Formats: sequence, C-alpha cells, structure tokens
Amino acid sequence: MPRPERSPLLLAGLLATAGVAHFAAPRQFDAIVPRALPGAPRTWTYASGAAELALAAGVALPRTRRVAALATAAFFVGVFPANVQMAVDWRRRPAPLRAAALARLPLQVPLVLWARGVARSGKGQS
Repeated sequence: MPRPERSPLLLAGLLATAGVAHFAAPRQFDAIVPRALPGAPRTWTYASGAAELALAAGVALPRTRRVAALATAAFFVGVFPANVQMAVDWRRRPAPLRAAALARLPLQVPLVLWARGVARSGKGQS
C-alpha cells in the first residue's frame, strides 16, 4: 500500500489506540486533565476517548476522511493543555519521566501537521 493511502489508516490506528486506552486505563488520563476544566476529570477522560474513537472512524472512511482529519487537527490542538498540565505536574519526577512529559509538547506539532496532510490528501472525498 503506497504511503499516501497508508497514512490515513495509520492516523486512524493511532487515534483508535489512544481512544481505547482512555477507557482501559483512565486513571493516567484523569491525572492530566487541567484542573481549570469544570466537572470530574473522569468525564473528560471518557469524553476525549470517545472523541478519539469517533475521529478514528471518520479518518478511516474515505467519505468522511477530510472533515474528520480537520477535526483531528483541531482535537490535537485542543488537548495540548493536558500535555502542558502533565509537564507541569511531572516537574519533580525522575529525569526520564520529566523528559517524556516535556517531549510530548513539541510532538503535538507533527500530529497536527499529519492530520492536516491527511485532510489535504482526502480533498473532494467528504
């Protein structure tokens, strides 16, 4: 399968894996929900997991790929505060964990660009 055809499916797989993880191990996600958000962290964990599963399905289907990929890019921007929260909370953790938390911050950029690229390659299919 050529790379352009594989890329949306890889993105969908990443989203689906992350979505399932929100339900399978919610505690780790609860911990990074920004405290400024109203309501229980678990609600946000489940809502973001469900959103990732819906986005995965949308990106996987050619008919909805463009719109879902654009929504995915917006989602990646929207969850950035959780990554910031994690970096702040993990300031005093051992160096490898602290480094992993900090590394997540710039990794959002390629994820957003990847989703935008999938949206561009899915032009006219939605």
